[in-house]
Parts: sequence; C-alpha cells; structure tokens
Amino acid sequence: MRITGGILKGRTLKVPKSDLIRPTTDRVRESLFDYLLNIIDFAGITVCDVYAGSGSLGFEALSRGAAEVHFVEKNFVIYKNLFKNINTIGAADKCKVFKMEALRFSKRNEHEKYDLIFADPPFFKFDVHSVVKNFLAREFLTDGGIIVVERSVQTKEKDEEVFEKKFDKKIGDSLIYIFD
Repeated sequence: MRITGGILKGRTLKVPKSDLIRPTTDRVRESLFDYLLNIIDFAGITVCDVYAGSGSLGFEALSRGAAEVHFVEKNFVIYKNLFKNINTIGAADKCKVFKMEALRFSKRNEHEKYDLIFADPPFFKFDVHSVVKNFLAREFLTDGGIIVVERSVQTKEKDEEVFEKKFDKKIGDSLIYIFD
C-alpha cells in the first residue's frame, strides 16, 4: 500500500495480514482526498484516525499538511505495525497512538478537539454508529471540523437508518458519510 498524494506520495506502508483490518484501497483514498481537498485546508490541522489499521488515512492527511495525527487501534499486532509505519516515514513527532477500542476512545471525557476525524471500521462492525454519536455529543470536533465515515454499500440501509442521513459520496463499493 502506498501514500497517494502530498509530500509523502509514493511512500509504502506495511499492512499486516489479518482478517481484522480492511485497508482502504489506493483508488478510494485518492478519490476521497481529492474530494476532501475541496472542503478542507489540511495545513496545520489535527486529525484523528479511528480504527486506524495501517494508518493509511491518517498518513494521507499528514502528507497533505496536517500538523498532527492521532491513531486509535486496539489490536496489538496491528498496533505494533502502525508504529513501524510511523517510524518508517519518520513521523513519530507528529503522531500519537491510542491502544484502545474506538467506542472506549469516543467515551473519554478528557480529549483533544479535532479538525478531521476518520472512522473507517471493518465494514460489518456496527459500533461505528455509537462512536460517531459520542464524538458529536462529546464535542470532539473543533468549530468547522468534520467526521468522515467510510462504510460499505452492503451496510447502506442500516447505516442510513441509524445515521439518519443518506451517504454523501460513493466511491467504488464504499459509501462516505460526512458529519459536522
């Protein structure tokens, strides 16, 4: 897997072999960031990549100018791989990693505020609905900040019912929901 744009474009990220992660494809990430560049100025923002996996979404944001990225990943093997990716691209001073479940992270009373939050869980993991509600209720976003959720066309009905909104963008088999 490679970073698709920005100053780190072309850098390779390691992805552990695991059924627990479903990395966003290069094509979907490139399309997503082309879309986001029209609505976000990445210069100096603070980003949170929840269900981080390899960290590809957070690294894409960092590559495009984000000042800091916080990753949330609970699985130990994937967590260790994430640290390897951080060190490989030389971004340890701009990254923080939380080893915990996304739902637990979203319930924290003491937390930073983020300009951009990515929530890209495995497609059939439905705790993302509660995670998004917690982020919004507990004010994890800065003024003007957004949450970007990537889901599958296969979970569309359930997602739209719980999120109480239609998807904002379709990229391949991925549906993108944006919350502010």
